[in-house]
Amino acid sequence: MKRFLSLKDFDLNHKHESEEARRRWRAAVTIVRNRSRRFRFIPDLDKRKETENKTLKIQEQIRIALYVHKAALYFIDAARSVEYNLSDEIRKENFGIHPEELASIVRVHDIKRLRNKGGVEGIARKVSVSLDEGVLSTSLATRQKIYGLNRFTEKPPKSFWMFVWEALQDITLIILMFCAALSIGVGIATEGWPKGMYDGLGIILTIFLVVMVAAISDYRQSLQFRDLDKEKKMIIVQVTRDGSRKKIPIYDLVVGDVVHLAIGDQVPADGVFISGYSLLIDESSLTGEVDPVSINEEHPFLSSGAKVRDGLGKMLVTAVGMRTEWGKLMETLSEDGQDETPLQVKLNGVATLIGKIGLTVGVLTFVVLTGRFLVEKALRNEFTDWSSSDALILVDYFATAVTIIVVAVPEGLPLAVTLSLAFAMKKLMNDKALVRHLSACETMGSATCICTDKTGTLTTNHMVVDRIWICDTIQEISGTGKSNYTLEISERVLSTLLQAIFQNTSGEVVKDKDGKSSVVGTPTESALLEFGLLLGGDHDAQQRQLKILKVEPFNSDRKKMSVLVALPESGARAFCKGAPEMVVRMCDNIVDYKGEPTVLTEKLIEKTMKIIDDFASAALRTLCLAYKNVDSNGSAHSIPDSGYTLIAVVGIKDPVRPGVKEAVRTCLAAGITVRMVTGDNINTAKAIAKECGILTHNDNAIEGPEFRSKSPDEMKEIIPKIQVMARSLPSDKLALVTHLKNMFAEVVAVTGDGTNDAPALHRSDIGLAMGISGTEVAKENADVIIMDDNFSTIVNLAKWGRAVYINIQKFVQFQLTVNVVALVIDFVSACITGSAPLTAVQLLWVNMIMDTLGALALATEPPNDELMKRPPVAKGASFITKAMWRNIIGQSIYQLIVLLLLDFDGKRLLGLTGSDATEVLDTVIFNSFVFCQVFNEINSRDIEKINVFKGMFDSWIFLVVIISTVVFQAIIVEFLGNFATTVPLSWQLWLLSVAIGSVSLVVGIILKCIPVESTPKPSHHDGYEPLPGGPDAA
Repeated sequence: MKRFLSLKDFDLNHKHESEEARRRWRAAVTIVRNRSRRFRFIPDLDKRKETENKTLKIQEQIRIALYVHKAALYFIDAARSVEYNLSDEIRKENFGIHPEELASIVRVHDIKRLRNKGGVEGIARKVSVSLDEGVLSTSLATRQKIYGLNRFTEKPPKSFWMFVWEALQDITLIILMFCAALSIGVGIATEGWPKGMYDGLGIILTIFLVVMVAAISDYRQSLQFRDLDKEKKMIIVQVTRDGSRKKIPIYDLVVGDVVHLAIGDQVPADGVFISGYSLLIDESSLTGEVDPVSINEEHPFLSSGAKVRDGLGKMLVTAVGMRTEWGKLMETLSEDGQDETPLQVKLNGVATLIGKIGLTVGVLTFVVLTGRFLVEKALRNEFTDWSSSDALILVDYFATAVTIIVVAVPEGLPLAVTLSLAFAMKKLMNDKALVRHLSACETMGSATCICTDKTGTLTTNHMVVDRIWICDTIQEISGTGKSNYTLEISERVLSTLLQAIFQNTSGEVVKDKDGKSSVVGTPTESALLEFGLLLGGDHDAQQRQLKILKVEPFNSDRKKMSVLVALPESGARAFCKGAPEMVVRMCDNIVDYKGEPTVLTEKLIEKTMKIIDDFASAALRTLCLAYKNVDSNGSAHSIPDSGYTLIAVVGIKDPVRPGVKEAVRTCLAAGITVRMVTGDNINTAKAIAKECGILTHNDNAIEGPEFRSKSPDEMKEIIPKIQVMARSLPSDKLALVTHLKNMFAEVVAVTGDGTNDAPALHRSDIGLAMGISGTEVAKENADVIIMDDNFSTIVNLAKWGRAVYINIQKFVQFQLTVNVVALVIDFVSACITGSAPLTAVQLLWVNMIMDTLGALALATEPPNDELMKRPPVAKGASFITKAMWRNIIGQSIYQLIVLLLLDFDGKRLLGLTGSDATEVLDTVIFNSFVFCQVFNEINSRDIEKINVFKGMFDSWIFLVVIISTVVFQAIIVEFLGNFATTVPLSWQLWLLSVAIGSVSLVVGIILKCIPVESTPKPSHHDGYEPLPGGPDAA
């Protein structure tokens, strides 16, 4: 059986799959009832290629506009008018520049016109904004009216009726509608009105019900995906408004906004450079050029969609939305869909295989029924005598055969994956995990390893300075409870310390309307600035006192930030802060208690490093602050790399998040290894890792430089033991992820927040970007965004990933059982008795139970804690497991024995007599069959365990589906007999039908006691190890 179901064309990697493989499985899907519905969420590869070509053309046009001579530019942009006349509306609102003219200055990088307008200051005056105060909130509506909204043109969403139309594209339903129309015509001619129309009208009404249920389900899914898409496109931008710095959604950005940019940010609109340092922009997404562009006064233009590679700066927004080239590019890309997931592809293969079998059975059923009919006519010498009733019988046979194909081709299998993923993604979004790629939710169920950052993920990211070593003394800061704190140091040392804090920072101290100060910046910067304020420092005064000449922003490669400032009298001073191992080796001196530089001897270096180790061992993040005076021509010099004077060692406390230790314990119980990868000191990393329960032995921690020096053979030996990697670079994280995947076939989830984490996020099986501390570059390369930066959210994601996989297994088991029973009973009955006990209308109802309703019931069940007490789903494990086959075959045999026994000897067994005995028996068979599926649906809630009722009442969707199915079944049997070919049943026969169905639960218990694995240590049905036996086994 396994060889029979080895569908090689339908094997797909969850990430970075080739276009050839994607085309191969699409071509292999040969049996499809409704291609437009089946492939709604699957991207059209030809359209995608066309979109890529359009994108390349737009990028080429942008390149031409940026780098070709202005004369050529004007030739290309012939529609652009040189003169722009201001409308009365623009003048009335006190704006001095036309929206199109303003947009064109940045679009074509027209530096001459920018200078003619007075540079960035002149543009600011023309858009009525102060570069210091920013836009006034009272002018937002006016600016949006004149200069436009920062939104892109998107394809309008499908209406509900479009989903109804798509559901009607099912070729088998179209054939059935034709058969129904023919049946009505022939029936009325034969049996008169209204009796002659019941059969055909019953089919039409059932088709209508099937279509509406499918359309409602699909429409709800589309709404869920639309909400998720909005969240994915949401970017938070830092701007200056009303004189203070604040965060706003990218959609609220207006022309005139002053935007703050830092490493990893996406440029949110077209704009002009105001000020900044070492600002390097990556415009490859816009122009296709890979070389970064330096932004400064000589080259001040920033284009929407570009990424900040390095540095920091401020820009004035000049164009938003569709007036930017990025807007036009996004309009082109808006129709692209998400890549299919491996489970979707696998179930398309299963559906195709079963569809072939079902098509064969359907054709054979029609041939057998028609053959018997023709033989019987020939035996009665009526072969040449044909009437309209004969035609009606053949139409019924054909409709039954087509309906068998409807039931046999399980369209719901691949669609159930989409339904389950959409449901899981919606729930995860509420739980602070934004899934950007569908396959990530699925793959997380197989994760065997999580490589996690420390800061902000395992810790709270709410940092405070806990202690400081300065002037050869350690001073505790935490727990003072004072609004001001006095260090026991001289005024001169304090002045130097405050300069180092307030001058060398990427953060900012802002004041609200009430004059209350607050700090904006990274947690580390905020901790230092708050410490400076606690010491009585004045950030604004410090900023005004000294002029910044040059800045080297912090990044994960440099591990330090440096700044060069001009001193008031003469000369300049460089400040440096960063990782101790980087800063200490740059220092030749250390500040004494008088504030004078003293030679940093070997003995003092040893003492300094011991202090750093002591701080780190107390789980404190350590930073060193240093300065260096340079000569009067310092402004012409680069920032020095040596000769500094060490000011202080700062210990910053970042407590472990509540619940992290329990979350790590959950991962370990679930067979998921947790590895901490951090840039911090190894002693800090060890202390935090021990507190979290990650580090079990000190030998399992390693530093990045040591890791990099290992040979491949040594790597193979040490990597399985690594629990902590400290002082690591992003390249170390990438190497670790690559080796885990290639050497050990691990399914690796990795967290990242910085721009340099992008390669590791991209290379991993599941890239997890931090929503709060993460840069836009990191988020763009991630599969999931952890909105609260919390490790517990990652564990919840793994739980949902496993739930999706198991829910689909439950649904597949349920649907295949229905498929087998429906096909066999109709085919065997047709061969032996010449009639099918289940009519077209009844089969359509059964199809809806097992397809859309079954998917809703089983594919949307929430996860339970038991899922995290088993190892991950094995890589390459068979999706339809031996335990599933056992359940499918066992339940099918029971149902077939009972139903065929009723079909062939039911009248005698039930004591049915009278003219309506056949109709009553067929109704009992239909009713019993449906109740077998109802109870088997309950049975399918757990493939291995006996207690299938556990947690059932927590799943309201499951309960609604089961109750709705039973209620509507009663309505069909008791009140819709004319359309469904049923008759009302006595209470005894109702009780019998329910009893026959409920025995499925007993059969399920018996089946689950039968061992199916042949290995000494049996695996669980889904690749997990079985749970221990005993009372909990039920």
